[in-house]
Amino acid sequence: MTTAAAACSLLLLQLCGCVAVAAALPMKGGGGGGGGGEGAYLRYKDPKQPLNTRIDDLLRRMTLAEKIGQMSQIERENATADVVNNVLSGGGSVPAKNAPPQAWVKMVNGMQSGALSTRLGIPIIYGIDAVHGHGNVYKATIFPHNIGLGCTRDPELAQRIGAAVALEVRATGIPYVFAPCVAVCRDPRWGRCYESFSEHPGVVRNMTSIISGFQGEIPASGGRPGAPYIAGQRNVAACSKHYVGDGGTTKGVNEGNTVASFHELMAVHMPPYYNAVIRGVSTVMVSFSSWNGVKMHANHFLVTDHLKNRLRFRGFIISDWQGLDRITTPDHADYLLSIKLGILAGIDMVMIPYTYTEFIDDLTLLVQNGTIPMSRIDDAVRRILRVKFTMGLFENPYADTSLVGELGKQEHRDLAREAVRKSLVLLKNGKPGAKPLLPLPKKLSYGGRVLVAGSHADDLGSQCGGWTITWQGLTGNNLTAGTTILDGILRAVAPGTDVVYSKNPDADFVQQNKPLFDYAIVVVGEPPYAETFGDNLNLTIPAPGPDIIQNVCGSIRCVVVLVSGRPLVVEPFIDIIDALVAAWLPGTEGQGVSDVLFGDYGFTGKLSRTWFRSVDQLPMNVGDAPYDPLFPFGFGLQTQPSTY
Repeated sequence: MTTAAAACSLLLLQLCGCVAVAAALPMKGGGGGGGGGEGAYLRYKDPKQPLNTRIDDLLRRMTLAEKIGQMSQIERENATADVVNNVLSGGGSVPAKNAPPQAWVKMVNGMQSGALSTRLGIPIIYGIDAVHGHGNVYKATIFPHNIGLGCTRDPELAQRIGAAVALEVRATGIPYVFAPCVAVCRDPRWGRCYESFSEHPGVVRNMTSIISGFQGEIPASGGRPGAPYIAGQRNVAACSKHYVGDGGTTKGVNEGNTVASFHELMAVHMPPYYNAVIRGVSTVMVSFSSWNGVKMHANHFLVTDHLKNRLRFRGFIISDWQGLDRITTPDHADYLLSIKLGILAGIDMVMIPYTYTEFIDDLTLLVQNGTIPMSRIDDAVRRILRVKFTMGLFENPYADTSLVGELGKQEHRDLAREAVRKSLVLLKNGKPGAKPLLPLPKKLSYGGRVLVAGSHADDLGSQCGGWTITWQGLTGNNLTAGTTILDGILRAVAPGTDVVYSKNPDADFVQQNKPLFDYAIVVVGEPPYAETFGDNLNLTIPAPGPDIIQNVCGSIRCVVVLVSGRPLVVEPFIDIIDALVAAWLPGTEGQGVSDVLFGDYGFTGKLSRTWFRSVDQLPMNVGDAPYDPLFPFGFGLQTQPSTY
């Protein structure tokens, strides 16, 4: 989603054609058979009827107002008993600070009750960002961001993570997630690069296994190609995003322009969507970005001709947050035109978090005057209803309260810790001619000490990064439950080993105390960020990171653990560092880092993207010529578990 999501967690509620809205809108051209009296047999409510029979029956009963209601998704804050569209929570939009799952369930069920009391009783679909766990929710398990998962090269792990996240989302009564991001990030200057599994489309394709975790595995008997699939009430509908080319913009500018031939677009950025459709992904979110100057939200060729017709995708296509507004420059300059272009391009559901009445009025006008044919409206609504029926929302519209205990479950935290271990990439281990530093000894001689330094050693928020509790993320340790890297170190060392933590030790401190330290662990990196706020043309380690590395590693044998959403410039420090570990954005289970540092497990991660020497080389990806990285794509030293 987009920058406007900062203030609110996109809890996308779909307008159900509620009384207040439907009564205000003309029914001309909408069809509109009766809803059926109390006790009347309604085919669309009969789960024994074939799917298409149910869709056809409901569609023929709907007024134009009710159809447009289905195409609308509003922010949680605007959802009331009279306005119960499809709903979303933007980044940070919650029922209350530190709300427990029961509070979420109560909120979602209340909205659902309003929807079911309308003329046709069509349930809402509530959506939320869950890009590395159920990030909006207090005490949820936060997994490594996708850049780290790509380094595991483990599709089975990704699928298990998807299943765990689905349970935690369902614990709060929500059945739909705006994940996974299947962007192929080709330039780390992009502020969303950490949401991408890799610069290589093959890696991203493999990691679409997370969709089968979210939604469940399609049975061997198969189903209709391109049709959405959701196994049951312990799964959620997934959303592949952002279609298409969002990771290829010039200089990595968020929401920018991807300049590429059709062949390059198909070869680099499109492949993950092939796999997503094969896996039965329920929805696809369109990108803010442009392809060769044409906004994706207005690109009929790629949205309808390619995705819907050629790939035979049968779920629904959703806009990004206020995505139609951004078709014009400035935003919202000609909203009637934007709606026309977006809907005719093939967008089925529109995120209109705030000004939904304007959208409804304008879309109604465009249908009534013949600019947008009723066949386009019916296609959109048919797709939305197909997903809702497939999810089982008509039979099970309310939350399963027995699942509230799934949030932050220890089993899920153990899985996240495993993911952290497998995502770590060892880039250097020992200076020339010296013994490897890693794995670190847990037990030191009598009086041995370990120095832990750096801003990110004891900072849960920085470990998690963006899309955690708030849209941009937070620093500090009070945002949610979890284990910092320092916590993990303290638990790993043997009794009697003294661990000294100094967030920002100066040169004098290090010089005075260096005889006391056997080795040092320096943990530095980027602050949390999301989307455009993360765009960065320099990609240097933020201060005081460089000074800490110089002060500590210049005097004490050290391992530097870099916590970041992408490769950063490290070549100026590489000679004084004994060992270097890319930890990415590991999430709440920081003990996974110490597990590998101290040898309980070996390093196995492989770079999911090229580690450049200088930003002047960017963009630089595997297969390019020239290709002269500091560490190439796929690089990663390995170690064996240690018992000492």
